[in-house]
Amino acid sequence: MDFSSPPPGGKMDSATRDQLMSQVKQQIALANAQELLQKMSEKCYKKCISKPGTTLDNSEQKCIAMCMDRYMDTWNLVSRVYAQRLQRESNKMG
Repeated sequence: MDFSSPPPGGKMDSATRDQLMSQVKQQIALANAQELLQKMSEKCYKKCISKPGTTLDNSEQKCIAMCMDRYMDTWNLVSRVYAQRLQRESNKMG
């Protein structure tokens, strides 16, 4: 689909608009997932790997697993609270 120029007549029908919004939401979700993985990898690597090598010892494996679990739990909590706050704000405005 070409989004560089407006459709004939200058208006976008609702199906095209819905399709565009769906694509934008998918791209945002993908970007958020990529950012989550990158940040989680950076933070947990710094926290758990003191001497980089070709393998992880048992304590490093456990540390990384626990770090990633905590990071995901925190990410989910913050996302949920943020979504609730946005919902409250939009209800106040409506």
